[in-house]
Amino acid sequence: MKQLGEILLEEGLITEEQLLRALDEQLVRGTSLGRSLVAQGVLSEGGLTRALALQVGMTFVDLDGYPVDRTAVTLVPAALCRRYTVLPVALDGLSLVLATADPGNVLAVDDVRAVSGRPVVTVVATHDDLVRAIDRFCRADDEIEDLSSAFEESQRDPQADLSTLGDMVDDDAPIVRYVNLLVTQAITDRASDIHIEPTEHDLRVRYRIDGVLHETQRSPKSIQGGVVSRVKIMADIDIAEKRRPQDGRMSVTHQGRTIDLRVATLPTVWGEKIVLRILDNSTASLDLRELSFLDDNLRTYRSAYTKPYGMILVTGPTGSGKSTTLYATLNAVSRPEVNVITVEDPVEYRLPGISQVQVNPKAGLTFAGALRSILRSDPDIVLLGEIRDHETAQIAVEAALTGHMVLSTLHTNDAPSAVVRLTEMGIEPFLVGSALDAVVAQRLARRLCERCKVPYEPTEAELDGARFPWLPGEPVPLLHRPVGCPACSRTGYRGRIALHEVMTVSERIELLAVARASSAEITAAAMAEGMRPLREDGWEKVVRGLTSLEEILRVVA
Repeated sequence: MKQLGEILLEEGLITEEQLLRALDEQLVRGTSLGRSLVAQGVLSEGGLTRALALQVGMTFVDLDGYPVDRTAVTLVPAALCRRYTVLPVALDGLSLVLATADPGNVLAVDDVRAVSGRPVVTVVATHDDLVRAIDRFCRADDEIEDLSSAFEESQRDPQADLSTLGDMVDDDAPIVRYVNLLVTQAITDRASDIHIEPTEHDLRVRYRIDGVLHETQRSPKSIQGGVVSRVKIMADIDIAEKRRPQDGRMSVTHQGRTIDLRVATLPTVWGEKIVLRILDNSTASLDLRELSFLDDNLRTYRSAYTKPYGMILVTGPTGSGKSTTLYATLNAVSRPEVNVITVEDPVEYRLPGISQVQVNPKAGLTFAGALRSILRSDPDIVLLGEIRDHETAQIAVEAALTGHMVLSTLHTNDAPSAVVRLTEMGIEPFLVGSALDAVVAQRLARRLCERCKVPYEPTEAELDGARFPWLPGEPVPLLHRPVGCPACSRTGYRGRIALHEVMTVSERIELLAVARASSAEITAAAMAEGMRPLREDGWEKVVRGLTSLEEILRVVA
């Protein structure tokens, strides 16, 4: 049998110098050669697994690009695949090809042979690749369909939700498992929202993934009442109230992580629509450098939030990442010697070391009322979930003028429009100019999948049609387009990036605010002072290969 170092050199995975250095470390620390190379960062986990497979004469497969046969996947239950971290990937005649990270696990191979009724041929894959592939191919869709059919048999009457509430306490009840699987599959698919929508003839389920809705399930109309009631029970919402919108919150545990979901109900002509917003607490701990800010925009924004007082607004439509940017800003400014208080509706992410207040209009705790109270609690930094009315805007502006740093959101299309919007709310223009320090407009665009994106040279017609900043005679820029692969579910995109428009309220813009100038005049002044519009920020990220031309045109007017 060849030595591991010899195989690594033959495959070109390491150099002789790296091998000698790893051998020295192996003698000093007593670790294996492969672990030493991985710890030094010169060899990936995939490269090590591939070399080990070659050493014992087994085949290594890269599951992110491997054409997995879905027929083979269906031969082994998903629970068994997850238990042993194995995945059937192909049929070789009568044999079942099984990918595993531990080919020495005889028990796993025996169990797969027993349930599939076929001889098993093992191939090797990395553990992380297997986990991702199992999540991708062993989906809950078929089980969800089976559960909806089972529940339909037991509940033919669409109005029978109140009479079946006793059954919903049992975790094994079909409706309980149905809702749990919907939520679990959405989290696995990296969805940000779950839409449960009644139609005239059935119940439709859609997931919003990377900002785009995808239909995943259609269930019989007869289970609608049970599904709505189950979600309401989980979110602690009044199940008897069907005539007005309601809000609630619930938590689930997924792969050892606690994930919160914000629940909203809306009466429609075909029944109550439910939207569940998945709040992953990991996004609340992001660093601003992870939010795709270009260097000049980040410098401009940092100069604003590091000041001791003033107002910073983040604008954009719902779902454009405003809250994530504000929480990342709080992470940058929050210190033990600083008192940070937030007022939110609702509190999306729980942050350690920060006092967070939940708005409760029924109890008389409004944004304005809470803001007025917390200003008596000696805050240094105040985060307002949203400026919605004159009273809240007035108190926020006065707080910014009296030594507090105020962070908040506003619904406008671009950064300059925020100045006009505040004056339309009834705030005196001279106060707006004095209090407002910076405005960040934001959008989210899908990120190109790193595994399958391909470079291409766009035609002059494409560039002109997109209004790309290119002049005839200049070299045509090299852009990238989506293709689609198993890693991105054949969409060509995986994850999202933010587009930013950062406007500093300079003396010139302050004068325009006092003069009640239009949004167009303020935009012209800001661009003359170096503001990069949203579309130009998007073009820069297209040139860098982060997203595509079509995606920028989709999210930015």
